[in-house]
Amino acid sequence: MHQGMLVFAQVMAHLPLSTFRRCVTAHRGDHKVQEFSCLDQFFAMAFAQLTARESLRDIEVNLRAQSARLYHMGFRCKTISRNTLSNANAVRPWQMYADFAQHLIGIARPLYADEPLAVDLDATVYAFDATTIDLCLSVYPWAPFRSAKAAIKLHTLLDLHGAIPSFIHITDGKTHEVNILDDLIIEPGAYYLLDRGYLDFSRLFSIHQAQAFFVTRAKSNTKFKRRYSHPVDRINTNVLCDQAGVLTVFYSSKDYPTTLRRVVVRDEESGKRVTFLTNNFALKPDLIAQLYRQRWQVELFFKWIKQHLRIKAFLGTSENAVKTQIWIAVCTYVLIAIVKKRLKLSHSLYEILQILSLTMFETTPINQLLPNLSTNSEPPISPIQGVLL
Repeated sequence: MHQGMLVFAQVMAHLPLSTFRRCVTAHRGDHKVQEFSCLDQFFAMAFAQLTARESLRDIEVNLRAQSARLYHMGFRCKTISRNTLSNANAVRPWQMYADFAQHLIGIARPLYADEPLAVDLDATVYAFDATTIDLCLSVYPWAPFRSAKAAIKLHTLLDLHGAIPSFIHITDGKTHEVNILDDLIIEPGAYYLLDRGYLDFSRLFSIHQAQAFFVTRAKSNTKFKRRYSHPVDRINTNVLCDQAGVLTVFYSSKDYPTTLRRVVVRDEESGKRVTFLTNNFALKPDLIAQLYRQRWQVELFFKWIKQHLRIKAFLGTSENAVKTQIWIAVCTYVLIAIVKKRLKLSHSLYEILQILSLTMFETTPINQLLPNLSTNSEPPISPIQGVLL
């Protein structure tokens, strides 16, 4: 007799199923579907993400081995076939999973609104960047990048309160990252951390006009005319100068006609001079540098999602299949973040995923699978102990 909920079912219990059904209905995802519904497709793909399945055959073999438990996992189909799953990924619109991911993000962000930042700043801080996922041009001709290579780009606006993506956009490899700034809805009073690849003064001025703040790096050929220099503490800080001025090149000054702030800091590790540009004149110059350093969180997000969620080995070759897999991977990431907060787990997302990947078919409550780290009786590793490679 079955007793207790499976771990997989416990995780999926946090899904807002009514919202999922509305997303499916809006895009007619279950049109003419008899057995393998969109919810079954989502469960199968989420199972692949949580347990590190790397192929359709791998998913089929593992779920068929647990066919007696499919109903208790939430599936309503009797069996899983890789051909059916492949066809569903290729045909059913990926937009319904994109809409559902945005709804999950809307649930997760308030849960992490009180998460502290690494800098002393009471404001919403976003880091915006893109990552490139290389593909084979002969297999993915719909994603052109270079003459002999295909790729897609994952553009992400990351809320640094809890590292929750608030905006995700998928394009082919040829799309320049700076163009996606036009699709952002700028939040007044928020801070946007941008790499120097986004140094487009007309778009930066749009952020300024929206009463938001940006922090970015200047290029080596950026022409800047100083109008005023603020006093800095070169002895106790790494700040070399803090200046207010304007751009001198004709087109740049036309695109950004108002005053800019330039902060030059010496990097502690390399000793190089790093120049920042911002439209905020209230923060201390060393805080500007610390704030920009937090932009690295979006790079860690890209690294984490590539390593721990399977989006580099795609389970289909069509554009619809690839985007379906990416959006379900994003849904899985945000869902685990929601579970972590609702169950008040002190573990990192990495630790939670590692433990869940081995316990999907157990009936132990998640709280008992993840005991408090403070109860670990093993002594901490000495800092002088060598690292084993």
